Formats: sequence, C-alpha cells, structure tokens
Amino acid sequence: MVFPDVFKPRKKSVAVDIDGITVGGGNAIVVQSMTNTDTADVRATTEQILQLARTGSELVRITVNDSDAAASVAKIRDALDQSNCPVPLIGDFHFNGHKLLTDHPECAQALAKYRINPGNVGKGSKRDTQFAKMIELACKYDKVVRIGVNWGSLDQSLLATLMDENAKRSEPYDAHNVMLETVIRSALESAESAEALGLPGNKIILSCKMSVVQDLITVYRSLSDRSDYALHLGLTEAGIGSKGIVASTAALGILLHDGIGDTIRISLTPEPGSDRTREVIVAQEILQTMGLRSFVPLVTACPGCGRTTSTFFQELASQVQGYLRRQMPEWRRHYAGVEHMNVAVMGCVVNGPGESKYANIGISLPGTGERPVAPVYEDGEKTVTLKGDNIADEFEQMINSYVERTYEKRAD
Repeated sequence: MVFPDVFKPRKKSVAVDIDGITVGGGNAIVVQSMTNTDTADVRATTEQILQLARTGSELVRITVNDSDAAASVAKIRDALDQSNCPVPLIGDFHFNGHKLLTDHPECAQALAKYRINPGNVGKGSKRDTQFAKMIELACKYDKVVRIGVNWGSLDQSLLATLMDENAKRSEPYDAHNVMLETVIRSALESAESAEALGLPGNKIILSCKMSVVQDLITVYRSLSDRSDYALHLGLTEAGIGSKGIVASTAALGILLHDGIGDTIRISLTPEPGSDRTREVIVAQEILQTMGLRSFVPLVTACPGCGRTTSTFFQELASQVQGYLRRQMPEWRRHYAGVEHMNVAVMGCVVNGPGESKYANIGISLPGTGERPVAPVYEDGEKTVTLKGDNIADEFEQMINSYVERTYEKRAD
C-alpha cells in the first residue's frame, strides 16, 4: 500500500525581508493583522498595535487615508519603539497614496511596507503616473510593496478590456471566469510594471482577495502557478463570528495544504465589544492545527455526550486553554519548545485515558456514574489521581511543573 504525503511541498517563492521579518523563500508563514482605530489617534492606534503584537501578530497594517493619518505614522512608530515593540507597520493606501507619501516623507520612512490596490490607485491617464510615483517612493526609501488586488475594487478598465477580448472569441468564457482572470492579471501586470520601474522582485508581495471561498482557491492556485512572488493570503470580508472563522479556515486550509501562501490574515468582522486580537488567534490556530507552526500548547478536549452530563470538564478545558495562553509569554522567554506541548482534558473513560496518554500531559475526568477520580498522565504514564474540589488548580500546577522539568531552560 502506498501512503500519500499529507502535504504538498511548500512552493518556494522569492524571499522578502520586511524590517527583519522574512516572508517567502520557504520560511515560516507569517501572521498579519490590521488595526481598526483612527490612525490619526496616535494613542489608540499604538495601544491596539501593541495588543495585536503581544498576541502574536508579526506584521500590522494600518489605514493611511488622509493627511492627519499620514502625519501620525511616524509618531506611532516612535511610540512602538519606546515600548520595545519592533513589529513592522504596513501602510494601507487607496486613491491618494502617491500624494500622502510625497507630502509626508516621515510617513514613507516609518512604514516597512506599502499596500497598493491597483483598482484604486487612480483613474484613466492618472493611474500609471500615480502608480509609478508610489513605486518610485518605495525604491527611494527601500520599502516593500504589496500589490493587493481586491475583487470589490477591481480595475474596471482592465475588466472591460478582457470582457471585450472574450466577446470576440468563437467560444467565449463565462463572465465570472473573465472576472477571476482580471483579478489575477491585475496583480501580475502591476508587479511587472513595478519591476520595470526599478522595484526588484524581492520587494514585491502579491495578494488577490476574494470573498467567496471557491474563487479565492481558484485565483491563488493560478497566481501561484504563474509567478514566484511571495503571496499574502486572506479571504476578504469573511464575516462575523463562526461564519468568518469557518469560511477563512476552509479557504486558507486548502491553499496551505497545497503549499501556497507566505503570510496570512483572517479578516473577521469584530463582534460588538469583542477583542481585535481574535483574528490573530484564529490565524495562529489555523497554522498550528495544520502542523505548519506552533504558537501555544494545544488542548485536546472531547465534545461531550450523554456520558458527560456534568459541565465540569468543559469548564476545565476552557480554564486550561486560558491558562496556557496567559502563561505562554513567560514560558516562551524561559523554556525552549514549550509551544509544541499537547495537553488533553477529557470527560469520561471511553477515550479519556487513551487521549491523555497520547498527550504530553492529560487528565481524564470521571463521566456520569463513574468513580469520582481523575487520573493524570504524563508522557503516556499515569502519575497521580486527583479528586476533590481543587482538581483544576492542582492540574494547572502539574502543567507548570511539567514545563519546568521537561523543556530546556533558556540562558538568561
């Protein structure tokens, strides 16, 4: 019997350095996020960037839409540096980026990357000159450019041209397919223009954002086949709550399985009052559950059934997951490899002992009608049986002791 490879080999795109973060070239897939504050509000934007970076965002994009926002970018960069936060900043430009970067050289210098949308860079005869100006400035300041096409703001002149060409075919393609080809062509032709203007390929990242899962997969597969630029993945307008998470995971999971993608962002609509960092955590969990990177120890927990009528194991699983995430900043500083740890919190005797033995450390709680004891396993061996009202605290203490004993202590 021949067993297929789990993953297709990663496509080795051109490596791009973004202020010390290497994107592409076979390096680890990088997590990106975006602020939703008014960039002109230096304090609020800085605080949100710090929050995103501390959660694990390795690149952060900010809106630069007017003169006030552009004038604030260097102040934000200074504030981040004073907080010992070196996370690179990406400027998101639409319509007037050429003017803002020209009028605010301190903004152009403070940003690590410029995001240019070919569909919004200018209309008619102004398009080429305004695009050229932004590329000229990227070359002057030695900055990376993401050419980010979005189907919702597609270059209408290019779409019209391709539609006209398609209409002349003896067997025209479906109009939807022409739209997808326009998205791809817009990115590739813009990248070619940027290189012709002097921007090297190792300063270019491409993205083609779609809001339909199947379209995103189709476009990126084609884009990957037709270029070797580093690629930024993301399902645009993914939606709110579970819909946005499921849609993003479905699309990006397939592309990552295909070996496609060098950076990712999860474009979730925040739920009222929710934390902006949710998009960072979801991105990390997608990469980690696919075995591509490790960020925090994973918790394996059963879904519950009629054998687990008590909610205690659910509460414990939630508590343990929160504990691990809170402990990780400290653990990461002191213990090498702790992010690879697996923890199991199981609810009954059916799969509990087996899953607990498979984890680095696991606990099998008693199901309904079972003896009220909870055996704990470390690296496959039963070490202790917990019982009583302090199981949660005792198990957390055992996890911490396991980390201290098991993972190599970093030099101070």
